Amino acid sequence: MATPTLRALRDTYTQAKIIAVSKPQVAATLEGGRWFNDTVVYDPNSVDRARRSWAVLSRLRTERFDLAVLFPNSFRTGLMAWLAGASRRIGYDRGDRGKLLTERLTYKTDVHGRRVPSPILEDYLAIARRLGCRMDSLKTELDTTPTDESAADHVWERLGLPKPFTDRIVCLNTGGAFGPAKNWPNRHFADLAQRLVDHSGVHVIVICGPAERDSAAEIARLAQRPKVVSLAGEALSIGLSKACVRRASLLITTDSGPRHFAEPFNVPVLTLFGPTHIAWTRSQYPGARHIYHPVSCGPCQKPICPLGHGRCMTELTPAAVFKAARELLRSRAPIDPRPSNAS
Repeated sequence: MATPTLRALRDTYTQAKIIAVSKPQVAATLEGGRWFNDTVVYDPNSVDRARRSWAVLSRLRTERFDLAVLFPNSFRTGLMAWLAGASRRIGYDRGDRGKLLTERLTYKTDVHGRRVPSPILEDYLAIARRLGCRMDSLKTELDTTPTDESAADHVWERLGLPKPFTDRIVCLNTGGAFGPAKNWPNRHFADLAQRLVDHSGVHVIVICGPAERDSAAEIARLAQRPKVVSLAGEALSIGLSKACVRRASLLITTDSGPRHFAEPFNVPVLTLFGPTHIAWTRSQYPGARHIYHPVSCGPCQKPICPLGHGRCMTELTPAAVFKAARELLRSRAPIDPRPSNAS
């Protein structure tokens, strides 16, 4: 969601040395992009001392930055930018860090002082506008690397998937770091996979992160269809997930990070919403569709259902999701395998 702003920064500061400071999963997601001259991976709990706070801070101080652009709203990022000695430090005045910033932005609030739900993509772009950056579009952007594509090639061969961009493949993505309230039941996913294979003639691959291996394997097992496979037994990486989505005709996903892999590769995406408000992460991507089951208690924005029933997700039926998926598959334009760094 930050990539339109990263693109604006790169296209405005064409001669600048731009360094990304990011956690490992973010660095992996953005790998292959053109925005940065270098990336410093920051992980305060890493066994690698070079990634911990003081080592990273020492590295940053040597760069003598003119400008620090802060995307996260944490106090820690403001403190790091201040301690690194950046002349200008711009970000949102959140997390009690206002005095650490030289330029502060504020979110829109209602009459009660509560933050109004708004797309984070637009919030990021407001930073670029404040800096006078040129902006071409709201289109998000990612790339795959040759390593990512090679890993996907091996998976395709081992799992017996058809050659990319020939037969249609649907990616399913379950789970997410937010919490179990976002999860759609494994049996629902399995039911959906059966319908997709039996009635739409597609192949289905369940992608996952390390924490979702068991769920991905169970979905494939419950589906009981040779055309339904999962990444559960593979060497997982964010790059592999990106490459899988890039080869798909459709991504069906919970409201989790990999949902945003679809737009950069022009892949239609159907997102299953429950406890989270759609407005926070909405983009203007025409290939995105959202589906949810309305309940009186939602969206609650809670990682665990406070009422213990999770009806917003459990009562969203496979039949309803399949209907929406089938409409997206039918309207799918001819596949345009977007060039990546791997080509």
